[in-house]
Amino acid sequence: MKLDISSSRLAVVVSCTAALLGAAHAQDASAKKAAASPSASPAASEAPIALKDPVAVVNGTKISKAQLQEAFDGAVKAAGADTSKLTDDQKLAGYHQILDQLITETLIKQQAGDVKVTDQDVDAEIAKIKKNFPTEAAFQEQLKKFGQTEDQLKQHIKDGLQEQKWIQSQIGGQADVTEADAKKFYDANVKEFQQPEQVRASHILFMVPQGAPDSEVQKKKAQAEAAYKRAQKGEDFTKLAKELTEEPNGKERGGDLDYFTKDQMVPEFANKAFSMKVGDVSEPVRTQFGFHVIKVTGKKEAGTVPFDQVKDQLIAYLKNQKQRAAVQGVIEKLHDNAKIQNNLPPAKSAPGDASAAPTDAAPTDAAPTESAPGAQ
Repeated sequence: MKLDISSSRLAVVVSCTAALLGAAHAQDASAKKAAASPSASPAASEAPIALKDPVAVVNGTKISKAQLQEAFDGAVKAAGADTSKLTDDQKLAGYHQILDQLITETLIKQQAGDVKVTDQDVDAEIAKIKKNFPTEAAFQEQLKKFGQTEDQLKQHIKDGLQEQKWIQSQIGGQADVTEADAKKFYDANVKEFQQPEQVRASHILFMVPQGAPDSEVQKKKAQAEAAYKRAQKGEDFTKLAKELTEEPNGKERGGDLDYFTKDQMVPEFANKAFSMKVGDVSEPVRTQFGFHVIKVTGKKEAGTVPFDQVKDQLIAYLKNQKQRAAVQGVIEKLHDNAKIQNNLPPAKSAPGDASAAPTDAAPTDAAPTESAPGAQ
């Protein structure tokens, strides 16, 4: 099980900036709405906020103003934000969010500093990251966007691996999940795994732009009728779709739409598809997009998804939930036992403010949705 601490830094910083941007956009909207009243919206500040140095001391370890500013500027740069549109209160809220994360990182570093991580470990992680980019130049460009050098990234990865290994040593088997655990969850939430009737279909679409003249409509209808006749004569439907469909990306899929529920399609299309038998090909069906020739290739009756079909998803979901709780417990214990001096001025909090402080728990590699997996 992997705990991607280094990724959590980026996630928290970016989410923080998103919250700041949201506040800035809201401020802009309010200012435009109340243009007749110059005092209706607080003015954005161009001058830097006066911060004490260090901004925090964690068990004797100082977090400097420069460290905080570097993290804040990196977040702003990565998100393409404009700090000149932020008020002092909004900037200060951002500083608090990022400092909370820096404090947590410092607490973990203090415990994880002696954990052994080799250069080979770091290089392996770098190689994995580079695989996500088409070229070395694209990788370097992304680094530049985040205001990082490759050496800085390597240090972050080394720190992250140390922290990951240390946290894993603390949570031990707390995140273990058995098949019996998954079955118990399934049985207690069986309604979540009920599945409506589904149809799998392919289609050939002849697009009709909105407002098209009748001559264009009739032309497309004639093309759809010709395609229907060819399918009726036994021509391979997939090959026909690759040749004729005008659906974006439809040619690559041979017109296949995979399985869908009735409410996932426009009514005219859904009503026809769900009334057909597997193997049937429809006459042209008109929708807002144009004329469709539909072939039904599969059906799934309404029912409950079997446990074996969702077992692996459930185990992964439950592991993630347990891991989050275990990591949160470790970090709360670090905070409880630490001597922390936060020197930032108090942040003002507005009701319903989107920039709520992030949790200290580090997300896992593959963070799932907050709701349990169910029928898709």
